[in-house]
Amino acid sequence: MADLGPVAWPPEPIRTERLVLRESETRDRAVFVELLASPKVHTYLGGARPREVLEREVPGVPGRWPGCFVVELDGAMVGEILLRRATEHQRPAAVGLVDLGYLFLPRVWGLGYATEACAAALDWLDGVLPREPVVLTTQTANAGSMRLAAKLGFTEVERFRAWDAEQWLGLRSPAGPPD
Repeated sequence: MADLGPVAWPPEPIRTERLVLRESETRDRAVFVELLASPKVHTYLGGARPREVLEREVPGVPGRWPGCFVVELDGAMVGEILLRRATEHQRPAAVGLVDLGYLFLPRVWGLGYATEACAAALDWLDGVLPREPVVLTTQTANAGSMRLAAKLGFTEVERFRAWDAEQWLGLRSPAGPPD
């Protein structure tokens, strides 16, 4: 995936009622490894990666690129939000659009943190790239992600099969009036 283009990075930390979205730091490495190695987190993402491989490959400060937000709760990383341009490796309908991705530790699932963090990241995007459409892809079997997509205002563009499962591609229309 490509970056967001001419966006100043990193932004000031984004504070919500309960969370802080910020740039990655060295202290976040262990949680990045945990997220990528978790079979539960990767149930609908093609499976977890081996922890020993991640320990070797994850850089000292992971996720240091425009559009990668660490989600912090009470001073500790609990998730990650990704806003990146979709490339030709994704659905043709998504190429070139900003793609929203997210990973959260299972211990914070079901508490509304993903909705709060994704909404804050999308609000930030609306401020730096006004009227930018955003896509989100998830497996239709992932009920939590399907609910989150609806809460965030994504509407279905298409369903397709990939990785032996039905996938859902949603679009969040651009914010604000057209030029």
